[in-house]
Amino acid sequence: QVHVVESGGGLVQPGGSLRLSCVVSGVTFNRADMGWYRQAPGKERELVAIFTIFGRTNYADSVKGRFTISRNNAKQSVYLQMNNLLPEDTGLYYCNRVISPHWDWGQGIQVTVFS
Repeated sequence: QVHVVESGGGLVQPGGSLRLSCVVSGVTFNRADMGWYRQAPGKERELVAIFTIFGRTNYADSVKGRFTISRNNAKQSVYLQMNNLLPEDTGLYYCNRVISPHWDWGQGIQVTVFS
């Protein structure tokens, strides 16, 4: 069974930074294109960053230039460095593989950007 555990969120002022971490167990992690998703209050979950098994990254326009995704296959982990955070970045952040069907979703980690 695949387990996904996110950590590293919190409360931050606009312009601040946070680094999210995600550890995956129960699966061969290095065969999966990984993504960070977020769900803002009242909105659907959206994909914000991708790190493929070939080392390519891609970002949603809303976070491009501010967020950086990285991964460590030896640690079965993926990270999201978030800089210059904006109030609209507030939401629950999840990691998962990009293709469907997704693994069982973790609990997510809350990021709140307030002024």
